[in-house]
Amino acid sequence: MTLRKSAGSRAAHALERRIPMRDFSRSLPMALLRAREAVMKQFRPSLRRHGLTEQQWRILRALSAVEAIEVTELARVAFLLGPSLSRILRDLEARQLIDRRTAKDDLRRGVVSISQKGLKLIELVAPTSEAVYAAITQRYGAQKLAELQDMLAVLENKLATLEATDGGPSESER
Repeated sequence: MTLRKSAGSRAAHALERRIPMRDFSRSLPMALLRAREAVMKQFRPSLRRHGLTEQQWRILRALSAVEAIEVTELARVAFLLGPSLSRILRDLEARQLIDRRTAKDDLRRGVVSISQKGLKLIELVAPTSEAVYAAITQRYGAQKLAELQDMLAVLENKLATLEATDGGPSESER
């Protein structure tokens, strides 16, 4: 007698137990990940041609919008964990795409800015990036894209004020 179940038997068993959750394909995190992947798929070829990863591009774009920024703030705005950011900054600094220094008021804090070489790379990638945006806009619709960006901003803001829970009672309910 074997303890392994056939694929059909496992599928039947899964149907029998009916987990009280929405269908996996309809979960918001999965829908957002699929949409992100569809969007990033359009940008990746250009980034690869310029020897950039998505995360490196994200950092360069964030840095191009500011004079300088503390490393901890850069991690927050670029949605990167500290260890990942440290490695990426090392790589970008080795390529002379960014400049790093310590904060004048606190030598423990690092400050980062984009270098002239980094700005030139942004200028080189920008036309292709904007062409991708134009293609997405043409395919999806300018109004719908603007509405989507507005809706995502509202969702982000509403959830930012919502206390994360593990499903149990909140601190105030205990």
